[in-house]
Amino acid sequence: MSDTKTSSVAGSPLAIPVGQGVTRRDFLNEITMGALGIAGLGSVAVTYQYFSPNVLFEPSTTFRAGNPDLYPVHSVTFLQDQQVYIVRMPEGFYAVSAVCTHLGCITQWKPDADMIACPCHGSTFRPDGVKIEGPAPRPLPHFAISLTADGELVVDKLQIIKASQVLKV
Repeated sequence: MSDTKTSSVAGSPLAIPVGQGVTRRDFLNEITMGALGIAGLGSVAVTYQYFSPNVLFEPSTTFRAGNPDLYPVHSVTFLQDQQVYIVRMPEGFYAVSAVCTHLGCITQWKPDADMIACPCHGSTFRPDGVKIEGPAPRPLPHFAISLTADGELVVDKLQIIKASQVLKV
């Protein structure tokens, strides 16, 4: 016996030596192993993602609003990064949420009309957060505001207080 195969067709020898070249079985085995390897890597990636913690980093709920001298009397100042209005009246300071109680839109201060207005659905509020009109079901909440030892205003958005509580400075 020889190591080469011959064709059954006369005059055309098949010159592929036995033991060299890729057989169909080897090709399918390599494709199968590659597919299993890719599936294994995918399952490792999904398992890693499952066991890694899903942490949502939000801004701190307590923040410094600066020195009281920054806020003139009869002023409403919007702090955009915290979504809070710092209101200073002759009786003192209070912090009012800028998030509308209707559907959570961010309100806007309208100094010409002396009111806080929701641009989405038309709710309007007085500077102290009391609802004037619109679909909002309740007034804007007030947050706790206090002074630090070095004389800066600190607002705690986790502590909702009554609208009658004012920080006197």
